[in-house]
Amino acid sequence: MQIWTCVAIGPAGGILSGLLGIGGGVILIPLMIFLLKMTQRQAQGTSLAVICLSFISVLVYYKKGHINLSVAALVGLGFIIGGFLGAYFADYLPDQVLRKCFAVLMIIIAIKILISK
Repeated sequence: MQIWTCVAIGPAGGILSGLLGIGGGVILIPLMIFLLKMTQRQAQGTSLAVICLSFISVLVYYKKGHINLSVAALVGLGFIIGGFLGAYFADYLPDQVLRKCFAVLMIIIAIKILISK
């Protein structure tokens, strides 16, 4: 493992996630695939593990009154169920298929953001 690369990826993902509110996976997954040579599945799992560690940024947003706790709880419940199902089914898909699905999703999101008002 490349320790200094990992140390650099963390702040990059954290800063962009905290600044832009994007899911850390949008930044972390490509960086871990290209810089750490992880498989798509390894990068996805590692990114999900990092989410558990992002509670500090949540505290900053919470202290400033920028978190709707009822929405977070409802979305979080669905996220737990969906995350379990997604992780279960991801194990049955080839790495190349997961990587392409991830790329298509990022393209769709980018286009939606570019054309929305």
